[in-house]
Formats: sequence, C-alpha cells, structure tokens
Amino acid sequence: MTNLHETATNNTVALPIAAPSYEIRAERGSDVAARESLLDVCFGASRHARTCQRLRDGRLPAEGLAFSAVVQGRLVGTIRLWHVDAGGRAALMLGPLAVDPGARDLGLGAALMNHAIAEASARGHGAIVLLGDAPYYARFGFMPRKMTDLALPGPFERDRLLGLELKPGALDGARGIIFGSGKWVRKAVEPADLAHAA
Repeated sequence: MTNLHETATNNTVALPIAAPSYEIRAERGSDVAARESLLDVCFGASRHARTCQRLRDGRLPAEGLAFSAVVQGRLVGTIRLWHVDAGGRAALMLGPLAVDPGARDLGLGAALMNHAIAEASARGHGAIVLLGDAPYYARFGFMPRKMTDLALPGPFERDRLLGLELKPGALDGARGIIFGSGKWVRKAVEPADLAHAA
C-alpha cells in the first residue's frame, strides 16, 4: 500500500490522521463497470468520439499494462497502455489516465504514471506515446521531440502529441500515421452465427 498524502508545514512533514492509503494493482474484470463510470465522470459522454479512442476500439490493452488504483476497495483511478504502430515503430499508446475528483489530492495520477512507465520498461517495450497536456506529462519525460513526423488518424492538437523513449532510439525515423496494432477483442459467438455456419 502506498500513501503519498503529505503536507509540509514549517519544514516539517505531517501525515493527516485520516489520510487514506491506496493500492495500485492489475486491472480486474470486476473493475470494468467502475472504470467506465469513472471515465464518464472525468471525460464526459463525448469521450467515445475522441481520436485516440479510434486506436483502442475493439482492441485489448497491452498484456499486463492495465492498472487500477483502489482506496478502501473502491476504484478511484485507472490507466491503460495499448500497442500501436507509430509510423513504422512499435510503441505503446498511454490512455486514458483518470483519477476520481475526490481522490486527486493523493498523488494518484503521478503514481499511476510512474507505475505504468516502470512496468512497460520492465516488459521490454521501447517507447510510449500519448496525446495530452505537455506541461503535466513533461515531468515523466514525455516530449514533442521525435513526434513531429507522426500524426493521428483524426483531428488532434500537434503540441499535445508527446513521446517517451524507454530505449534510446526507439522512435528514430518514426514517420506517418499512428494506428492500433494490439490484439482484437474476441467477439462472443452468437447462436445466429452458428446457424449461418451450419
């Protein structure tokens, strides 16, 4: 369990008596409904129409790279990484990152980012790309450098397309459209499909 809820006063650090602890763990199937509700709260109903969502539609997150933050058994944060082809270079796309508004003072966004980056690196991935606020993501090493010759398959703001190399040179020569390259979600077989196959 991790607790980053600290306040500094007169050169001393005090932990509030009731500061809740949080746990970052692998996403579970039982998290799906709470994760979807959290994403609706954080991004609104229009989130399904966003350009980056096109890269995720119908695909599974990268294996072992979907995480939930939980406080007292309640999901309060989520982050996922997805396989993409970034202009001919294998990479991961980060997103969405979301934290419950009532838990934002716990440092969960940064903790989820650091956890996801460390896990992606440990699994041997070379680079992570994202579309987000440059001043926020710069603290984790994300920069627009090496992203100038890349584009997304839809409208996006150029200065928000950022990359992080986990291995030096992983984004060298990346040029073109970023598209989803991860495993497809397997569709459940419907009885009507079986009838047509017979």
